[in-house]
Formats: sequence, C-alpha cells, structure tokens
Amino acid sequence: MSWVSIYVHLVFATKNREAFLNSLDLRKKVFQHIKTNTDKKEIWLDCVSGWQDHAHCLISLGRDQNIAKIAQLIKGESAHWINHNKLTENKFMWQDDYWAVGVSESQVERVRKYIHKQEEHHSKKSFIDEIKEFETNYKWVKND
Repeated sequence: MSWVSIYVHLVFATKNREAFLNSLDLRKKVFQHIKTNTDKKEIWLDCVSGWQDHAHCLISLGRDQNIAKIAQLIKGESAHWINHNKLTENKFMWQDDYWAVGVSESQVERVRKYIHKQEEHHSKKSFIDEIKEFETNYKWVKND
C-alpha cells in the first residue's frame, strides 16, 4: 500500500479578479460547497477560505492526484454550482490560472491559520499586494 503526504497551498482568483464573492454569507456557502464536493471526489481538502475575488485551499495530494487536475475539478465544479444556483448576478467564472506552493509538514498549521484568517487578512491587505508578497517569498515563476 502506498502512502503519500504532499501538502499544497493552492490559490485561484475569479475571472478578471471581479469581486463575485462579495458577501460573507456567499463566501461561506461557496467554500462549504467546495469542501463537500472535494470530499465526494476523494480530494483531501484540509481547509478552504478566501476573499471577494479569490480562494485559498490547503490540499494533501493523493498518490494518483496532481495539482492541475485538482484545481480543474474544484474550479470547474464550483463555478458550475454557483451559476446553476444563480448565486451571483452575473455569470461566475474562475480565472484559468492558479498558484500553488508545496507546504512542509512543519508549516501546515501556520498555513491553515493563514487560510482561516482571510477575512481579517484582507481588511488590511489587497489581493494584488498578497500576490506580490507570494512572488517575492516563494520566488514564483510563471509556468505556462
């Protein structure tokens, strides 16, 4: 039996960073749905939260899973669900891009707390500033 423990901090934004998720109630509904859906698809989603224009997920990849497929499943299904239930005034879409970084076991709790505190965090810092900080801290390079 194979055993794998690979944590990934996955971040993805709404199309054109539009503030589709503009209420706490809507964000809670969407993030709870993402959690429920990932459970059904046997994706280990440790936690999910975000702000008006993006979402953060802490995921532990299974032995036959990869980041691209997980991101596609989460984003595609949640956008379909949001539109099917008419939860936003305009058609909801996630951007095609996403950001992902590996998380060591020693940092899982720190990342978990960071994700859970998104409401508080974004009352002080914009998503654009957050991206710039990630680019600096993780030396991100865009891979197409």
